[in-house]
Amino acid sequence: MALQKIIPNLWFDREAFEAVRFYTNLFPDGRIISSVTLHDTPSRDTDIVTFELAGYTFMGINGGPHFTKNPSISFFVNFDPARDPHARERLDHLWGGLSQGGRILMPLQAYPFSSHYGWIQDRYDVSWQLILTDPEGEERPCIIPSLLFTGSVAGKAEEALRFHLETFPHSRLGSLVRYPEGMEHEVSATLMFSDYMLENQWFTAMDSGHPHGFQFTEGISLMVQCDTQQEIDVLWRRLSADADAEQCGWLKDRYGISWQIVPTSLGQLLETGNPAQVDRVTKAVLEMKKLDTALLHQAFDGD
Repeated sequence: MALQKIIPNLWFDREAFEAVRFYTNLFPDGRIISSVTLHDTPSRDTDIVTFELAGYTFMGINGGPHFTKNPSISFFVNFDPARDPHARERLDHLWGGLSQGGRILMPLQAYPFSSHYGWIQDRYDVSWQLILTDPEGEERPCIIPSLLFTGSVAGKAEEALRFHLETFPHSRLGSLVRYPEGMEHEVSATLMFSDYMLENQWFTAMDSGHPHGFQFTEGISLMVQCDTQQEIDVLWRRLSADADAEQCGWLKDRYGISWQIVPTSLGQLLETGNPAQVDRVTKAVLEMKKLDTALLHQAFDGD
C-alpha cells in the first residue's frame, strides 16, 4: 500500500487516547499504529498517536485546550452498495456509535444526492458525513476529508481547490457541482460540491453562505510528509500566508487552513529514538518555524 502523504491531525485537550480507542473499536479495520510522548512542550507533555480507520491514517494530538475542532473540516465515510451488499446496515451501525453523545448536523435520511445520508459531530467534536453512494458512480475510497468554505471564505472553495491543485503534484480535479440560482443563503455558481485529488488522495470542497459561526482552525490540520528539504521549502513558500501562524512546522494558507509541513523521517526519529534523543528532537522542533531536516537529524545524533 502506498504511503499516505497527507495525514489529518485531530487536536484534543487530553482525551486523544480515549477518542482513538473509541474510533478504532467502531470503524472497520481500526487499529493504533504507534504513539509517542513529547516532553516539556508549551502544552506540557504532548502525546501523539497514529491510527488507522478503514485503511485511512489519522493522527491524534493531546495538545491542551488551545484549539477546538468544528465542522469546517469533516470526513465523508462512503458506503458503496455495489461493492458491499451490507453497506446500508454498516452505515447504520456506524451512525449509531457516533450518535452516542454526539450532535446531529443533518438527520440520517434520504436526500436528492443520496438515498441514505447523515452528518454528525461526535462526542469528541469530530464531524462525519456518512453516505450511501450511487452504485453507478465513480468509485471513491471509504474516507475522504471534506473542506467547508464558510464565513469570510464563503465562495472561495473553487479558488482554493485550484490553488491546491497547482501546489501539489500528483493531483487532479474530479467533479464540480455548482449552486443553481435561487437557493437561500447561497451564491449561484459557487460550489455545492466538488472533489479533487492531492498527492493521489481524494478531498472534497464545498461553499456555504449559511451563518455557521465557525471557520477553519488548528483543531484539524493537514500534515504533509516530505521526502526532501527542497520539498519542505517549496511547500512552505507556496502555502504559508500568515507569519504569526508559523511555528514548529505549522502554517496557515491564504484560506485559513492549517498545514503541518514535516520531513517523513521525523516520525521515525520520534518513534525509534531513546528518551534523550526524542527530547533533543522535540527541543529542536520547538525552536523552529519551518523545519530543517538536517538540524533535526543532528539533534537526534547529539551533534
